[in-house]
Amino acid sequence: MALSVEIEKHSGFCGGVIRAIGRAEKFLDSAPGRKLYSLGAIVHNEAELSRLGAKGLVTIGHDDIGNIPSPAEETLLIRAHGEPPETYELARRAGINVIDCTCPVVLRLQQSIREAYQRMKPEGASGQIIIFGKVGHAEVLGLLGQVGGDAVVIENMSMLQEALGDGTIRTDRPLEIFSQTTKSPTEYSEICNVLSERAEAGLAVHQTICSQVASRHAELAEFSLSHDVILFVSGASSSNGKVLCDLCRSKNPRTYHISSPSDIDPSWIHSDDRVGICGATSTPRWLLEQVASKVSSLSF
Repeated sequence: MALSVEIEKHSGFCGGVIRAIGRAEKFLDSAPGRKLYSLGAIVHNEAELSRLGAKGLVTIGHDDIGNIPSPAEETLLIRAHGEPPETYELARRAGINVIDCTCPVVLRLQQSIREAYQRMKPEGASGQIIIFGKVGHAEVLGLLGQVGGDAVVIENMSMLQEALGDGTIRTDRPLEIFSQTTKSPTEYSEICNVLSERAEAGLAVHQTICSQVASRHAELAEFSLSHDVILFVSGASSSNGKVLCDLCRSKNPRTYHISSPSDIDPSWIHSDDRVGICGATSTPRWLLEQVASKVSSLSF
């Protein structure tokens, strides 16, 4: 049996990232030589950032907004992760133009959290918002900004147990829980089940994981089981990449995380292996194709 190489058909950018990168490229192509300032990395993939950087995309932080020369002549891109209200006010005060590429799924989640918080106010601030997400992640910071930071963020089961144990989460209060859009549906379900058992005053569970991301888990689980080796391609800083790579490894121990074709170790692959190549929602299709080409060119 000869070596076979297959790219998982649904791997590549999610809709929100495609939209943000498309708008960035449209701006840069229409104004050659101009810069476009991205507030944070437009995508957590070093290779794609390098490609866009060559076109004029410049990644900056919040503290840099006030230091942009001639801001009224420049443009700031807000990426798919979204931002808290304070960021828009900061840009307004600086006088810089804004291209808002917040993912529509994230926008709906932001609105849902605001509405939940408003429902809790008449109860004498007795209710509590819980966010299942990565502490410090851009999307989570944007969600916290919708409620003035008045929410508890938990990353995993151990953080939930700690928050329940020390009283950070009050089970005698009405609780509402939301998830970062790119988290694991299975882990979110487990978190909600434990919280539901402890919630004395009731728990409202909001299904806020992106449907495109949620379906990826089942697809990647099946894909991992049907191949001998999995090469999972994503940037080192991709939160979604870590979650999905861990999922693949749980199904297939011969799963290797790489960021580029140069990371491939030929010893991982045998001459008769079925090699599956897949990636995160932040992984460009062209990079997956480069990895496939590198594997196909290996000599045994």
